[in-house]
Amino acid sequence: MSAEAPRVDDHHLAHTDEAAMFERLSRSNLVTTWKWYLGVAVSGAVLLWGLIVFLYMAMVGMGVTGYNRPVFWGLYEASLVFWIGLSHSGTLISAILRLTHATWRAPVLRGAEAMTAFTLMVGGLIPIIHLGRNWRVYYALPYPSSRELWPNMRSPLMWDAMAITTYLIGSLTFLYVGMIPDLALLRDKSAGWRRKFYSALSLGFRGTHAQWRRYHVTSTLFAILIIPVAVSVHSIVSWDFAMAKVPGWHSTIFAPYFVVGAIFSGIAGVVIVMAILRKAFRLESVLTPLHFDNLGKLLCTMTLLWGYFYFTEFLTVWYNRNPEEWEVFSSYAGPYLPLFLTMIVCNFIIPFPMLCLKRVRRSVSLILVPACSIVTGMYAERLLIVIPSLARRNDPFIWANYFPTWVEFSVMAGAAAMFVLLYMLFAKFFPIMAISDIKERLFHTTDRTIGGTTVESIAQVEGEGEAHA
Repeated sequence: MSAEAPRVDDHHLAHTDEAAMFERLSRSNLVTTWKWYLGVAVSGAVLLWGLIVFLYMAMVGMGVTGYNRPVFWGLYEASLVFWIGLSHSGTLISAILRLTHATWRAPVLRGAEAMTAFTLMVGGLIPIIHLGRNWRVYYALPYPSSRELWPNMRSPLMWDAMAITTYLIGSLTFLYVGMIPDLALLRDKSAGWRRKFYSALSLGFRGTHAQWRRYHVTSTLFAILIIPVAVSVHSIVSWDFAMAKVPGWHSTIFAPYFVVGAIFSGIAGVVIVMAILRKAFRLESVLTPLHFDNLGKLLCTMTLLWGYFYFTEFLTVWYNRNPEEWEVFSSYAGPYLPLFLTMIVCNFIIPFPMLCLKRVRRSVSLILVPACSIVTGMYAERLLIVIPSLARRNDPFIWANYFPTWVEFSVMAGAAAMFVLLYMLFAKFFPIMAISDIKERLFHTTDRTIGGTTVESIAQVEGEGEAHA
């Protein structure tokens, strides 16, 4: 599709009958190709390999990883911050845009919300993977014990457990409530076990006026509640570092810096997922260049915010002149130079100039370049946050470099495969497009041409203009 193609797809979609619209928006549920089976098989195989390696690590011990004194946090903890950061995509796209009544949000709602849920599932497992004795994870649960052993609530890791659990439950509820009208539609269009399955999940939704009113009130309430939860989650993750008096971590700016980085990587992840869904399920008439243009504008804004916060980090160390912290930043020019250059180039030098161009933002293939670049750069940034501060602790006598082993790479590959597998299964059995929101948007808006630009406006009932004339 041309980068400057006019927005005629929504107009065409609005004039198709309801059956054709349902078939187009439910293609992921109705059509199963060999590519889907191949994707499930490959991701399942990688996940199985990661599980086998994890069991090997649990039996042999953490010594098979690259962890050693003084670096006892590494790839796992960086991956935890990365996956929790990606989860902010659904909150921004769905909750904030829902509250601001951004009409273009409808086609990307469901995909972003699902991405939030599955990234949280993957990220929430990583602290358990990192435990030396994984089978004793129940010690972190606040349950009555005859030995009167209770979790240490002063530990930021306990705050992580509570925050991630709360966010996961809220995100799954938010995702499920938004799907109820679409599940009812699938119930009415299916038969056999699928009809029974969707009937149970749709909770008797029949589309009455009272049910729609309760649905909109509930959706708005969840959108209001999930935003502070999302902000608090990544703030608490940042306190894992900021509460420790480790050079490079003990900073008051970590909470907003982590939240901005999370939204930054989350939007980039949404762009990648939407482009894949658009290609895989032939959703060109639904996910138009306008949606990628708007996501690109958000991404460009977050690029500037990320650049500001990272510059502030350097500025604070420069004026402070603390020798321990200065040594951490000096290591960026030494053994961690490749990571540092990857972060700067992928997070700012490549995406910012590209996202300033409308031609790039409105081209699905071109906008994937800065989106993939940002995801890569943000993972490098997470590694830079975790590793150099531990490798350059206060005592130079114990300085050491760290590099992950094949065990850590295998387990994290399995975690990534778990996300892909969950997403593919969700797209097969649940509506990946917010059908009810798209139909509502098409009912309330229409496209009008003003000069050489096509813009949205409130739909006008046919014949209303002649009556006023």
